[in-house]
This record gives sequence, structure tokens and C-alpha cells, in this order.
Amino acid sequence: MILEDIKAGVDTLFIMLGAIMILAMHAGFAFLELGTVREKNQVNALVKILVDFSVSTIAYFFIGYSLAYGLNFWMDAEQLATKNGFELVKFFFLLTFAAAIPAIVSGGIAERAKFNPQLLATFLLVGFVYPLFEGMAWNPTHFSGFQVWIKAFTGEDFHDFAGSVVVHAVGGWIALPAILLLGARSGRYRKDGKVSAHPPSNVPFLALGAWILTVGWFGFNVMSAQTIDKISGLVAINSLMAMVGGTLGGWFFGKNDAGFSYNGPLAGLVAICAGSDLMHPLGALFVGLSAGAMFVFVFTLEQNRWKIDDVLGVWPLHGLCGVWGGIAAGIFGQQALGGLGGVSLMAQLIGTAVAVLIALLGGTIVYGALKLLMGLRMDPEDEYAGADLSIHHVSATPDSDKTW
Repeated sequence: MILEDIKAGVDTLFIMLGAIMILAMHAGFAFLELGTVREKNQVNALVKILVDFSVSTIAYFFIGYSLAYGLNFWMDAEQLATKNGFELVKFFFLLTFAAAIPAIVSGGIAERAKFNPQLLATFLLVGFVYPLFEGMAWNPTHFSGFQVWIKAFTGEDFHDFAGSVVVHAVGGWIALPAILLLGARSGRYRKDGKVSAHPPSNVPFLALGAWILTVGWFGFNVMSAQTIDKISGLVAINSLMAMVGGTLGGWFFGKNDAGFSYNGPLAGLVAICAGSDLMHPLGALFVGLSAGAMFVFVFTLEQNRWKIDDVLGVWPLHGLCGVWGGIAAGIFGQQALGGLGGVSLMAQLIGTAVAVLIALLGGTIVYGALKLLMGLRMDPEDEYAGADLSIHHVSATPDSDKTW
């Protein structure tokens, strides 16, 4: 009994540390966006990520967690505190994943989206859209039909250890219809066909955001084991190798561009989440390297040829690299390629396709309805002045004389 109590306490501490590390990643989202957008929208990036997280907490506590796992907190504190409150801390851990959805979307729609409609979108996405596929992939008891059908058809379950598909692909593909419905920032694409460059406003803050995300990602991946007895050093090293591969891919194919160099490790880490518990480190290195290269090529096409004004490149970074991660788990997780096995490429293809479909439909319905009912875009004058002054009434670096 004493050993069981100790184990419960250690498990609770383990998953709580993971939750804290992923909570810190939201500071990374904020500073990555702050460093990328123009100076007149930096305060908006900081406020938006924090308030979005708070709205996500309410939506997930009252609706989303119950929808995904069939659990709720309508009981007294004595019951909630059993096993050192492990179930409560598990909610906290999974909440930080759920709250990544609006943080991902935020980077794509930056600099021209209204504030309050986005908060409502956050509530709907975290309360209803994200938990649907989360439950299908990660809670086969509650959504038994999905994984049972995939296993009957392919011989294996759909596998996503830490959320390449469940979190990142879903977030990126939800963002795509939001970006398209909003349209490009004013002046971004000129009538003569030329593209107006909007370079990052603060590379040091962009780099800080990427570093915070990178460090926190080891909590994102390693602590997805959820209990201390399931922890695996393989997950940590695979995450490291994918991060390194993504960095080199972003740096090399991005021709030493700072933005690509610092988004490269994020692309690699997005891609390794799904199969980080299965792959050989050499496979993880290749997955990360290819994800970094993919981000550079698709972001460039998206911005310059397809004229999709995805400010932080969240669709290629999270949407496409997340899809690649889901598929790569089915390839490099095979024993023939040095993996642990127990995974099917066909299962990964089906599960990933279902996730993309749910995300596209959910994003289109939520943002389409909000555009119709409330409007998504700031007034042209407010957009020109910047979200900092028009929404928050303060700039990031006020230049007023301090005569007082």
C-alpha cells in the first residue's frame, strides 16, 4: 500500500511537471508570434495567447474533456483528490495540448483578426471540434468504434504518441480555412502582382519563442507517457534528433535565413511527436530533416505563389509537418527500418486523413459562421493603425516623453 501511494505521488508529480513545461510553451507561442508580426501588433500577440489559454481552460474543463474522455469533475473535492489528484493533473496536462489549437491558429490569422470573435472561436474549437478527434485517437474506450475499425481493417491501431496529428495537424488544418476566410493583410499582395515583404519585427524575440517551444517540447513528448513507469529515453533522443534535423533542414534549404533556421526545429519536433516512441534515432533525424525542408519549400510557395497570407506559416509548420509525422510513424516505426514495430502505414494514412477532414470541416463551420454573424476582420483603419492601439490602446514600445 505504501509503495502504491508513493507510485501515485510520483506519477502525479511526473505529469504535473509535463503540464508545466507545456504551459511554458505558450509563452513560446506568444514570443514567436510577437517576433514575427510588425511592431504595431506585438502587444496583441502577447494578450491573445494568454486570454486564449484562459478561454480554452473553461471550454475544456466544462465541455471538451468530458466529450473526449467521458469524465467530468462534478464531485466533491475528497473524491477529486484521490490518488494524489492524479486525474486532476492529467486534465491539466491534456488541457495544455488542447490550448495549443488556438495558439496555432493565432499565428496564421495575426495582424488583421478581430479579438472577441477569435475568443468565441477558441471556445468552440477547444470545447467541441478538437476533443472529437482527440477522443477518437486517444480514448478507444469512449470512442471504441474508430480504433476498432482501423485495427480490423489494417491489423493495427492508429498510432499518435504525442500529437503530430491529434494536436498539430488538427490545429494547422483548422487554421487554413480561417486564414482563407479572413483574406490577406492589407497591402500584402499588390495589384501589379508583386508581394510586399513584411519581415520579422524582432528576430531575438522570434528566437526566444522558438527556444522556449523547443525546450518545452521535451515535456510535450516525453511526459506523454503519463506515468513514470512508461517513461522512455528513446522518446527524448528521437525528439532531440528530429529537432536537430529540422534545424539543419530549415537552415540549409532556407539559405541561412533566421526565420527558417528557428522554425526548422519546430517543424522537426512537430513531425516526430507521433512516432517518437517507435523510431530509431536515425529515422527520427531523417524525419526532422525532411520536415524542416518541407516547411521552407511550402511556406515559400504558400506566401509567394499561392498568395495565402499565413503569417507564421502555421499550415505548413503544423498542418503539413503534422501529417508527415503521422505518416512517418507508419514508415520509420517498422522493424525493417529499425523501429519497434506494431504500427501500420495504412492505419496511419486513414487516421491522419480523418483528422484532416474533421479539422477542415470544423474550422470552416466555426469561422464561416463567425464571419457571417460577427465578422472576423478588423476595420481597415484599425488594421492600418495596428491591433495594439486599436484593441489594447497601448504600443509595445511607447515613445512618449516621460516628463512626469
